[in-house]
Amino acid sequence: MQGNLNVQTENIFPVIKKFLYSDHEIFLRELISNAIDATQKLKALSSRGEVQGDLGDLTVEVKIDKKKLIISDRGIGMTQDEIDKYINQIAFSGANDFLDKYKDVQENLIGHFGLGFYSAFMVADKVEIETKSYKDAPAVHWSCDGSPEFEMKEGKKKDRGTDIILHIADDCKEFLEEHRILELLRKYCRFMPIAIRFGEESKWEDSETEFNEVDDGEGSASGTSDSEAENKSKKKEPKRVEKKVPRIINDTDPAWKKKPADLTDEDYKKFYHELYPMNFEEPLFQIHLNVDYPFNLTGILYFPKVRKTIDPNRNKIQLYCNQVFVTDSVEGVVPEYLMLLHGVLDSPDIPLNVSRSYLQSDSNVKKIAQHISKKVADKLEEMSKNKVELKDADGNDVADAPTQLEEKWDDIKIFVEYGMLTEEKFCERAMKFTLLKNTEGKYFKLDDYRDKIKTLQTDKDKNVIYLYATDVDEQHAYIAKAKEKGYDVLLMDSVLNSHFINLLEQKIDKTRFVRVDGDTVEKLIAHDDNIPEKLTQEEKDKLKPIIEAEVDKTHYTVMLESMESDDQPMVITQNEFMRRYKEMSQTSGGGMGFYGEMPDNYNLVVNINHPLISQVLNEPDADKQKQLVHQLTDLALLSNGLLKGEALTQFIKRSVDIIK
Repeated sequence: MQGNLNVQTENIFPVIKKFLYSDHEIFLRELISNAIDATQKLKALSSRGEVQGDLGDLTVEVKIDKKKLIISDRGIGMTQDEIDKYINQIAFSGANDFLDKYKDVQENLIGHFGLGFYSAFMVADKVEIETKSYKDAPAVHWSCDGSPEFEMKEGKKKDRGTDIILHIADDCKEFLEEHRILELLRKYCRFMPIAIRFGEESKWEDSETEFNEVDDGEGSASGTSDSEAENKSKKKEPKRVEKKVPRIINDTDPAWKKKPADLTDEDYKKFYHELYPMNFEEPLFQIHLNVDYPFNLTGILYFPKVRKTIDPNRNKIQLYCNQVFVTDSVEGVVPEYLMLLHGVLDSPDIPLNVSRSYLQSDSNVKKIAQHISKKVADKLEEMSKNKVELKDADGNDVADAPTQLEEKWDDIKIFVEYGMLTEEKFCERAMKFTLLKNTEGKYFKLDDYRDKIKTLQTDKDKNVIYLYATDVDEQHAYIAKAKEKGYDVLLMDSVLNSHFINLLEQKIDKTRFVRVDGDTVEKLIAHDDNIPEKLTQEEKDKLKPIIEAEVDKTHYTVMLESMESDDQPMVITQNEFMRRYKEMSQTSGGGMGFYGEMPDNYNLVVNINHPLISQVLNEPDADKQKQLVHQLTDLALLSNGLLKGEALTQFIKRSVDIIK
């Protein structure tokens, strides 16, 4: 029989090749998906008693034969009428027709559009089908060279199933290379529900017939000849031999399809490394998803360590449809902040276009995204309540053991902060479990911390001031001064700090965050009491130009303030507002660029009550006065890590000269 394909355009194949599929390599996924469908249909019919006897080996096989690539299955097969309906009339889906007939069968059928087969013409200049139905019908041979014309005749296939034979085009010879096909199989098919075989691989086993002689280490025994001792010291062990075995490329029962109760932590970790073989870090914990209403969704999401960097492009979440890899571009299905997670999602309810390569946004997708976000919030809230199981030397539970969330917080806080900044509903939930960590390493929920500090750290305007440091070592002097006042200091060292602090100031009423080096300790939390000044206004007017003469006024503003006499003579501070918005501009686009372009500007705060400042004011020798100002200024810069290069060299030389 010969005929023309029933299509609406004279030449469908250039359309398929250029527009329908985003990447030529997709053809292999589509053809194997069809083979899996055919096999699943056979199993469904067998379970209903419509196919008798043992189904035998149902492994799908992929073979390279010179210039041909062959995909073979032992599934349901096709009759001539079925080929005429499902192949010759493009876009009549066999899977849809089968589901209409057997609506009660809950098998996972992949095909939806009836176009997957034609993806073969993206890489082949001729395609053949050898098929034999499970029904009592003759085998059929079908062939097409990429034109609308086809040939169909009785075939010679003896066994049930279908062979798809691709005559690979000259410009697609990469698909005749073993390593390339293996790469694609492992990318798209490694979790398909039917075993897939591709060639052979080496396996080392102990031989039952070949042995090695090894020295048992006993040596010669007294009264035994040398030859007898030598024989006694030898023993036989099985010899390891290399054997060729069929290469099965997929795990037909991946972890996400199993019940959480049947999996251990080690099982979850093993599967994580199966997903990401080049990631050698262990995940912190995971969430196992299993939803069947109002949509179907299974999967496992892993929380990786997210410390100083945010890289959603590494080890991305993989999306599957009935165990068939679709994409790792899951924007829309997964909320933005969850892109930091790793793992796998599998859902037949995520609508795809005909090539299964792009996601289409609809209400189901939004519901799935909302559900995933809720499950993540549920997990984190649960961890904030559960204690880590710790035992003392007597085997008793440790009463002050940290919560599970406290134990993991440093590794996931960026993730939580990112979620709160980008997802309003998650932010509302997270306000209940978000933790703050102080410089002593203690963790507090937001409400608990406010209760801790409000007595001492409420300013004259009734604002509760949250003091924080970004680096304990660099800001040690400022932290120490704050603690001397009885204040508590938070450690906030993530890349999202400035944005996150702004968010908390908006969410928590009458709250301000001030970095511990943002002002002198007396002014960090403004009170009504003032420290008396030891200099008159006339003396201050005389002092200020002396200091300014030795300071780079483009970066430093000299400020005279009344501080305790035992405080530092000079202190460097930086305006909280300007510094914070400058930092925010470095992690934001849009209108924040103005702040990022502004030069760094600091305050040089002069403690007018310090004896050395009085000495500067009263020094009659101008050179000595200048040297003293230099020394005091450089000490302030040095304590902030701002003294560098030539200025640092001169400071060291000057210090040595003073000691002499």
